[in-house]
Amino acid sequence: MTSTQPRGGGRYFLFNTFAMIMAAVAVFTSDAAAEPQLLDRVVVIVDEDVITELELESRIDYFMKQIRLQGGSVSDLASMRKQVLERMIRDKIQLQKAAQLGIKIDDVTLNRLLDTLASSNKMSLSALRDELAKGGIDFATFREQSRDELIIKQLQERLVANKVTVSEQEIRQFLENNEQSGLGDVTYHLRHILVATPETASPEDVQAARDRADRIYAQIQQGGEFAQLAMRESDGSNALQGGDLGTRSANELPQLFLDAIATLQPGQTARPVRSASGFHILQLVESSRSQEMVTNTHTRHILIRTGADYNDDEARARLLELKKEIENGADFATLATENSQDPGSALKGGDLGWTGPGTFVPAFENTMNSLAEGEISEPFQSQFGWHILQVLGRRKVDQTTALQEAKARQAIKQRKLDEELRLWLRRIRDEAYVQYVDVDDQDMDDGE
Repeated sequence: MTSTQPRGGGRYFLFNTFAMIMAAVAVFTSDAAAEPQLLDRVVVIVDEDVITELELESRIDYFMKQIRLQGGSVSDLASMRKQVLERMIRDKIQLQKAAQLGIKIDDVTLNRLLDTLASSNKMSLSALRDELAKGGIDFATFREQSRDELIIKQLQERLVANKVTVSEQEIRQFLENNEQSGLGDVTYHLRHILVATPETASPEDVQAARDRADRIYAQIQQGGEFAQLAMRESDGSNALQGGDLGTRSANELPQLFLDAIATLQPGQTARPVRSASGFHILQLVESSRSQEMVTNTHTRHILIRTGADYNDDEARARLLELKKEIENGADFATLATENSQDPGSALKGGDLGWTGPGTFVPAFENTMNSLAEGEISEPFQSQFGWHILQVLGRRKVDQTTALQEAKARQAIKQRKLDEELRLWLRRIRDEAYVQYVDVDDQDMDDGE
């Protein structure tokens, strides 16, 4: 909550006294003749911590450099200041909670994260350092900011994500709905503006938020740039990224969002829609269909095990004889039933059915993948013995059932997590003691 009233007299007195001293003492002199030097001052008190003017200006500079590095620009510095300060307040609250829970990120873990980040961008860590330097971003600052972000992520996982559960019934229902809707392979790139409402919003609060969302929507329809409006107006945690949600599959988006964008063309914006956290304005950047196809292979084989009856040379020689018989017209299935020592497939003529990648041991799978349809392999050895195999067919399929279920579970969890995280961030923000010391910041709206 934004407040100037104490929740605890001692703490309030301490911080108010400190704030007044820091705000009032504007000069420091090493001797009587020295020129006055401007000192830092407190801008906002956040529970047991403060945000100072130098910290704020440093973070504004940091974010502006990041935006420029990504090819963006900032036209409204006042809105930028508001969004950065709100981001800092939320971060301070979360970092304090993380400290209370003993969540820390050591240098080894941080180094591993930065290596992964560099690799994901197809560059070395030193190249990443050089790229940041080109944008004027100090690597040490970037490193510590990354540490804070990782701490916050772990806090959110512990307090929010780990409490989000997905039932088997939800997965079954999800897969059924997905099949009926035909959206399982659709991805959307969206931009988002959130006009937040209080957790215990009155009808007046809701109407004020609705009116504000309608005004923002009208500005967009009149040609206002969505990204700039998001940075200036959005209460969402992605406001500093111009409201960019990135690319997400349809499965990961709440049904509310899917319904809102159902008829949009790229570049169009949907009318505001309401959820528990407030009013959402969504813009479709682009959409696409992208199935993750895997190759399934239909095979059959004959297995000769080595041991009392056959040594390696004898097993190989026997399979060469069987292969020659098949090539001369003998029925593969009959010979498999009579000769194969694989009890699971021998009764089915050696048929192993349709299988996906990773089903068989590498020696078997590598040989299978090297064959054309209808081709019979030379004898080869695996850990089970000696084989000949024939590829009967290949087909492309949209994943296995197990993979579909795993993706369904993740998508359902992501949907739930997005909304739970918005509500949790709003709740801890409302519960926190936040006092604006700088008069220019006192009228700032609360974030989500």
